[in-house]
Amino acid sequence: MKLTLQTQLLPTPEQIEALEATLRAFNAAADWLAGEAFARRTANKIALQKLYYADLRSRFGLSAQMAVRCIAQVCEAYKRDKSIRPQFQPFAAMPFDQRLMSFKGPDRVSLLTLSGRIILPFIMGQYQQTRFKAAKGQSDLVRRQDGRWFLLVTVDLPDGTPLPSTDFIGVDLGVTNLATDSDGERHSGAEVEACRRHYHDQRRSLQQAAARRQRRGRRPKNIRRKLKSFAGREARFRKDVNHHLSKTLVAKAKDTERGIALENLKGIRDRTRFRKPQRAKMGGWAFFQLRQFITYKAKLAGVDVVIVDPRHTSRTCPVCGSVEKANRPSQSEFRCVACGHTDHADVNAARNIRSRAKALVNAA
Repeated sequence: MKLTLQTQLLPTPEQIEALEATLRAFNAAADWLAGEAFARRTANKIALQKLYYADLRSRFGLSAQMAVRCIAQVCEAYKRDKSIRPQFQPFAAMPFDQRLMSFKGPDRVSLLTLSGRIILPFIMGQYQQTRFKAAKGQSDLVRRQDGRWFLLVTVDLPDGTPLPSTDFIGVDLGVTNLATDSDGERHSGAEVEACRRHYHDQRRSLQQAAARRQRRGRRPKNIRRKLKSFAGREARFRKDVNHHLSKTLVAKAKDTERGIALENLKGIRDRTRFRKPQRAKMGGWAFFQLRQFITYKAKLAGVDVVIVDPRHTSRTCPVCGSVEKANRPSQSEFRCVACGHTDHADVNAARNIRSRAKALVNAA
């Protein structure tokens, strides 16, 4: 399977100038070409190359291979939705293939810029180091909003040896508890909610300050920049939490030779009504990201993942099968009105998810 590894580049001020100039020129060329492709209603790479290759080189100063990658980038973007004109921001990610980039040992990379090749040191974590030897194909140069530079490297790894799944760990994803498994282990979401509230309060304060400045005829440019940085910090915090949690769940499944069962939560925000205090929590609930992390880590470890129907998992009694809304008297409590069985509501849901996964596998 293919993964993307994030490596941080450490350019000098002179190298930053070269990288920024290259990124601006490449994306200006891509944005211009996107307009031409949209006007002609074509995403044909060969046709666009015949028509505009020379223009990309002469008008924007791109090298031969940069022009080729620019055309491919525009075609890929336009093919996603031909009803709209693709647009490229000045610092959008730029693809680098093996003709534009080469690694010089374990900690340096050579990148082609408009002013020639530059050799940049880079750093990566232990996770990336263990997988870096499988680097293959195209990488993306990224300039983050905080000014740091990263190279997103694609690696191709073999899937793990599949384990025979005769049993599963049911995992109920939520907000109060980010994940609860059928063994009764709960992973609290209190830290994530505290982070969300902190940045929510910070954003509200800055937005009020920006409004006051605008009323006085002053531009709130610095405040807008601060708001963007807060969004990035909160997203990175959630991502880190999801990485650690998915790693824990997959390791537990592998150690106990079980698969992982998850609910199909696609569209849950559209089909579920939430009270006003819950809406902000649900809006920041990165359950899809967590599911993606669990899925790809499980695939690498050879752990089966089964997706089950989520309907009534929180209202079904695993003992007598009763399905009643009254079985959930509160967010955390499950109490069957038919047989009197009691449990923590999230644990009860996780055990129902496990049962459904076992039923699916046995029926196959």
